[in-house]
Amino acid sequence: MASVTTGFRRTIPNAITLSRLVLALAFFVGVEFIDRDGDPKTAASLGLFCALLFAVAAGTDYFDGYLARRWNVVSAFGRVADPVVDKILVLGGFIYLASPELSIAPVQGFAGSGIASWMVVAILLREFLVTSLRSLIESMGVPFGADMGGKVKMVIQSFCVPWCLFTATRPDAAGEASWTVLRDVVIWITIFATLLSAIPYLMRAMRILTQQKVSA
Repeated sequence: MASVTTGFRRTIPNAITLSRLVLALAFFVGVEFIDRDGDPKTAASLGLFCALLFAVAAGTDYFDGYLARRWNVVSAFGRVADPVVDKILVLGGFIYLASPELSIAPVQGFAGSGIASWMVVAILLREFLVTSLRSLIESMGVPFGADMGGKVKMVIQSFCVPWCLFTATRPDAAGEASWTVLRDVVIWITIFATLLSAIPYLMRAMRILTQQKVSA
């Protein structure tokens, strides 16, 4: 009975991870249908729905890891799939926000998302760097999981994407400076936290590589 229960529990964190991928795909489809040149109310409603969908998807990132650790059912699939799905969700969100459909303010009083292409490139570089380091270190048989800085970065990014989307699809945002100022503050905090979070990974990787070289 215990083995059956353990086997069932082992599937739940991975199922939550896969559900986040499904929610991410649903989010992308929803954003594709946002038309700020059409009916403003429809754009605002769909933008709010997509922002909430993203928030729910990002929220599941806490539960799969928490349950896997609590039940001691951390799996190789989960260790690989969890960060990959996170990156699909977050990076996909930023890429959409930097697209002309959302980054540029149309005529009807909407504000832009505030996300520029260079910001997405900076975020991508950070993610690829950390992912490469993780792959290198773990190929040496040394665990190289996310640290607190990486987790905080994920939380900040997961707030930035839906907030910028909500602002970009709010018809009166362009006429209210408080909306665009808050949007820009959130964006710059996100960029700063994203780049800063890479430093501990670099230092940890250098320390591990130095130790491995000395022991060899």
